[in-house]
Amino acid sequence: MRRSASILVCLACIAAFAPGLDAYLKLGTRVSGRTVSLEWKQFPIRYFVMNRGVPGVTPNQFLNTIIHAFSVWESVEGVSLSSQFAGFTSAAPLDDDSVSVVGFVNRPDLDRVLGSTSFTIDVVTGEVVESDIFFNANFQWSLADTGEADRFDLESIALHEIGHLHGLGHSALGETELRAGGRRVLSAEAVMFPIAFSAGTTLGRTLRADDIAGIRDLYATDAFRQTTGSISGRVTKNGVGVAGAHVVAFNPANGKLVGGFTLSDDGSFVIAGLDPGPQVLRAEPLDDADIDSFFDPSLNVDVNFKPAFSTRLVVVPRGGTARNVEINVVAK
Repeated sequence: MRRSASILVCLACIAAFAPGLDAYLKLGTRVSGRTVSLEWKQFPIRYFVMNRGVPGVTPNQFLNTIIHAFSVWESVEGVSLSSQFAGFTSAAPLDDDSVSVVGFVNRPDLDRVLGSTSFTIDVVTGEVVESDIFFNANFQWSLADTGEADRFDLESIALHEIGHLHGLGHSALGETELRAGGRRVLSAEAVMFPIAFSAGTTLGRTLRADDIAGIRDLYATDAFRQTTGSISGRVTKNGVGVAGAHVVAFNPANGKLVGGFTLSDDGSFVIAGLDPGPQVLRAEPLDDADIDSFFDPSLNVDVNFKPAFSTRLVVVPRGGTARNVEINVVAK
């Protein structure tokens, strides 16, 4: 017995969104009354590629880009992932056929969406049965190493969407500026940032610390988990938990930013995949963002508080968890 998960709008090029510091989210779904992470249990992940290209991208060039994007995620040290190209197909993405398909679909109605990833899951086990990715053929695409003016970099967007396919949600580690017609990305510290860099750039081709921590959290080998650590705690305001707060761990030794969100009304959070050693923790509201890009609408997100730091340096143990870290915030 299976059901289709909702289609996720995964990367919008001109979405009205102005994030501050944050980190990855894992995708999840409800199974038998509990929330489980959306992740693959069977490997290799088998996928088909549509046998249709777009101007500037032949089917074989598209295939090579997809294979490379999968390999980038699979090459992260300490993770156990594998994928397999199963062949070309004329079938389109988004068909509920238990076959994962990656391809171009012309969607002029989605004029801010470059790509999107959807899932079909087993409602009993929560296992991913199918994941489809479409790239919007209504946009102009580029494969050039240094980018092409007025064309979006296919490799960057493929890396982002395949991150979703593996179970990663959006990161808010980035900075934008408001311009006529929308926002422009100034910088991003994660491939999983929800807004694309401007056409003509290739800045989204390299995984950052936040992306790496996310994929390790989902698929790290047992041996590798013993080399990293995590932090758990709560964000509170007047003694009450804060839902939807950004919590960021900053490693002063190497400058890495990794973090997560408080995902329940009690304000609890867990940040995993961290290098052992001291970390500085900061909590801030998601008050300049499209909240629906990050949270289920049922979560009562609180944005009425000032950013705050943990009052102590948190030391992450190797292979363990620094627990009961509390960050107290006050109303604006």
